[in-house]
Amino acid sequence: MAQPLLNGSLRKKLQGYVGFANLPNQVHRKSVKKGFNFTVMVVGESGLGKSTLVNTLFNAPLYPSKEHVPLSDESPKTVGIQVLSTDIEENGVRLKLNVVDTPGFGDFINNEDSWKPILETIESRFDAYLEQENRVNRSKINDLRVNACLYFIAPTGHSLKALDIEFMKRLHKKVNLIPVIAKSDTMTHEEIAAFKERILLDIAHHDIKIYHAQHYDCDDIETINETKDVMSKIPFAIVGSDKVIETSDGRHVRGRRYPWGTIEVDNEDHCDFVKLRQMLIRTHMEELREFTNDIHYENYRTEKLLALGYQQDHTVFREVDPLAKLEEERALHEAKLVKMEQDMKHVFQQKVQEKEAKLTQSEAELYAKHKEMKDALEKQRHDLEEKKRRIEQGRPTTPEKTKKKGFGFAGK
Repeated sequence: MAQPLLNGSLRKKLQGYVGFANLPNQVHRKSVKKGFNFTVMVVGESGLGKSTLVNTLFNAPLYPSKEHVPLSDESPKTVGIQVLSTDIEENGVRLKLNVVDTPGFGDFINNEDSWKPILETIESRFDAYLEQENRVNRSKINDLRVNACLYFIAPTGHSLKALDIEFMKRLHKKVNLIPVIAKSDTMTHEEIAAFKERILLDIAHHDIKIYHAQHYDCDDIETINETKDVMSKIPFAIVGSDKVIETSDGRHVRGRRYPWGTIEVDNEDHCDFVKLRQMLIRTHMEELREFTNDIHYENYRTEKLLALGYQQDHTVFREVDPLAKLEEERALHEAKLVKMEQDMKHVFQQKVQEKEAKLTQSEAELYAKHKEMKDALEKQRHDLEEKKRRIEQGRPTTPEKTKKKGFGFAGK
């Protein structure tokens, strides 16, 4: 029985097994063989636990232990960019993880342009991918585009700082922004809830687009509710720790021990770390990659190519109706004939005007020549009449020349 769909096509039920339902398994085998690539950027002021959170997320010592560097009179003047790449494997699935760190962000007296090096890094990775796409041989493309940006917000309990707002406004169209409240164990549950509300109000007021997971038609109710539950925790209030401690009841957990009690990283009642890990790694990692490729990169690529003078011919992707195509070609042919006729008329008028101009010029030249000959004849007639008059009066036609008086020699 065929069922009509919204786009006009029909959904038909097969009478038996065909086999294309096995396509997801084929994609799975290919993906496992090829491996995956994921790039995450961590941005925030020093001391907010960025490296600790990365180690906690992937349950591996990706960041080495920090060494205390002696104080120096010289300090960096700009935000640095550090890249950490590592290959990790879980249950036969290989993942090439790239972590982009931004040491120095927000640590200066004047942080007005702290976002510029980070934006340049994101765009340079877009440019590198675009350059690889334009090569003749594209069999080996190294994708280093930033798929997610974890922005660490200091647990002030008030609202977003000007630096936080400026950074997110500059980058929210270039990368998937995921705001997190760092070191949330310094606040109570009531303070965290109020702080989250103020952060979301600031984000909405400044029209900042943060990452939100999408719902699909194939998702069941349980998946939809789970996604909504994860999204309701944004911005995530997290605590990071890669240290295993023993609780009062004898359990060994990752967390932090304080005089007043123990914070468990993997306990949802203590922080949102589990929800962050679930969204970032377990359920929406591929969607973050697709969103980067289909939205952020495509927008950047379009702007880049338009700036270089490329134009898109939208008729290439239009469905063609043969009769409409013939009618369109006939109209184009008639328009071409009309244009040719107008061009011929224009050329003919131009030639006529040029011929008329030449005839007018020739007529003027003939008139001038005729006048010149007439004046010459008139002058000749006047001279002849003057000679005739002199002859009739008995005078020479030409006046005699008078001899000059002077000394002469007598003839011998």
